[in-house]
Amino acid sequence: MTGRTALVTGAGSGIGRETARLLAEEGATVVLLGRRQEALDEVAAAIGSAAHPIAADITDPGDITRVLAEVGPIDVLVNNAGSSSSVKNPQWLPEDEWRQVLEVNLTAVFRLTQAVLPHMLGSGAGTIVTVSSLAAVNPNLLGGAAYGAAKAGVRNFMSFLHNTFRNQGLRAITVLPGETDTPILDNRARPPSSAERADMVAPEDVAEAIRLAVTLPQRVVLQEIVVAPTRQRDISADLETSRRAGAPAGAGPQD
Repeated sequence: MTGRTALVTGAGSGIGRETARLLAEEGATVVLLGRRQEALDEVAAAIGSAAHPIAADITDPGDITRVLAEVGPIDVLVNNAGSSSSVKNPQWLPEDEWRQVLEVNLTAVFRLTQAVLPHMLGSGAGTIVTVSSLAAVNPNLLGGAAYGAAKAGVRNFMSFLHNTFRNQGLRAITVLPGETDTPILDNRARPPSSAERADMVAPEDVAEAIRLAVTLPQRVVLQEIVVAPTRQRDISADLETSRRAGAPAGAGPQD
């Protein structure tokens, strides 16, 4: 990775933070992108001079243009930033929450990809990694209607990139984690306990999968990687709680 620049979104915590750390260990210059400058500065301080923290809103096209003008060509893009709605059941899901989840998880990935493609295709080499979710494969009330739809959409988009540009040297990689102990779990109707989180995938586990995919020779692409917990926990209580979250007063148990 020496001499290459990697941009990691959602780099202030969780999977993004661990991925940035590992790619810097491999010799990359790492652009840390996120909403909170303070969190990014903390990650950069831990990584060292290879890290460049930049606060930006990836749902704002102007911010994307500003960042890329500042950092120059990107060799590796890791679309990791994610967002989930507070209401999971589509019966009660407000449309503004639906739109916000799709903006972060799907539309922002499209915009960032569109911005880095000219350099990658022009150089004949480039890697785009997007963190989707097993909710793209098995959607349910755990992640919610908006999250599952967005993660399925971005998985489809990455497959499109793979099928369209692989012969021009582009590696498009989708990572599908199962339940992962990250801050996004705090948005659930029933946040998991510490004991439940102990058996989940850890952020560094997903980051290791990303490091493997990025550092393999350019001739090799790991098109899809599933990273799941070994133990399958009982989620019935989570599903039932999520079913009722956001329901209007007076809604019946079967509504």
